[in-house]
Amino acid sequence: MLKKHKTLGEFIIENQSAFQYTSGELSKLINAIRLAAKVVNHEVNKAGLVDILGAAGDTNIQGENQQKLDVMANEKFIQTLKNREIVCGIASEEEDDFITINSSDDNHQNKYVVLIDPLDGSSNIDVNVSVGTIFSIYRRITPVGTPVELKDFLQKGREQVAAGYIVYGTSTMLVYSTGAGVNGFTLNPALGTFYLSHPDMEFPESGKIYSVNEGNYVHFLQGVKDYIKYCQEEEGDRPYTSRYIGSLVSDFHRNMIKGGIYMYPKSNIAENGKLRLLYECNPMAYLAEQANGLASDGFGRILDIEPTELHQRVPFFCGSKNMVKKLHECIAKHA
Repeated sequence: MLKKHKTLGEFIIENQSAFQYTSGELSKLINAIRLAAKVVNHEVNKAGLVDILGAAGDTNIQGENQQKLDVMANEKFIQTLKNREIVCGIASEEEDDFITINSSDDNHQNKYVVLIDPLDGSSNIDVNVSVGTIFSIYRRITPVGTPVELKDFLQKGREQVAAGYIVYGTSTMLVYSTGAGVNGFTLNPALGTFYLSHPDMEFPESGKIYSVNEGNYVHFLQGVKDYIKYCQEEEGDRPYTSRYIGSLVSDFHRNMIKGGIYMYPKSNIAENGKLRLLYECNPMAYLAEQANGLASDGFGRILDIEPTELHQRVPFFCGSKNMVKKLHECIAKHA
């Protein structure tokens, strides 16, 4: 059965010409991410058998406790990208600052920077809940041949040339886009190969799932409260179903397949929301728009936000078009 499906490698080669910067570098970069994903998948699947569960004893730049798997995944992705010598810079949610990479033979000649959340939802790993990796790729804007600068990473989301995620669940999937739709690849663990299993993924225009941490309901803006009440009303195809895993990758993946909206609003206890613009919101917004969905901060398009710092947080709403539009209506009434 699997022989009927294209491998990720075959898909990359066949579709390379459709990418506007056809040079082969981006293909190599996606392949490097694929390799690191397989390594991290192997480590995640050993959780509970070896000493990789629990807190690492350190905090990251956001003041959050790092899990051992956070540290491991961060090291694996950075090392793999460094070894392949195909990027000129990396920014990670787990690092204080960006990393400049000077390859051994070409002196800053590489054109791409990668921003990555190495292990999204890692606090769930102790209880065997799906986690994931999120990545975002940009072309540098500083001159080739010079070290990367902060402005190479602080680009608007609409400037992304590729983005994607890996979800480590009942099966491991790599989902990504280079601007021509979204495609998903499932790992065959016996062969160590990703196969095209979900071609041309799209959000349904409407859905019946809303994903939000309702434990923070009393702290939300009134417009968001109104939308949640709308989701709960008995009318037409409502009430909707509440489904919240607490892992952005997992919640996004489910909603894209089944139809739904994901919400992490700002609140009285998180004035700018919690999710990071560069490592989580921009790549997921890019995928959402490529998959016929919408992504917003409640007032405007996520991909149009001008980043001001590496670890900037923003409110985040994304999912099926009609659901996001209705949310906007509720928020606008109290703007």
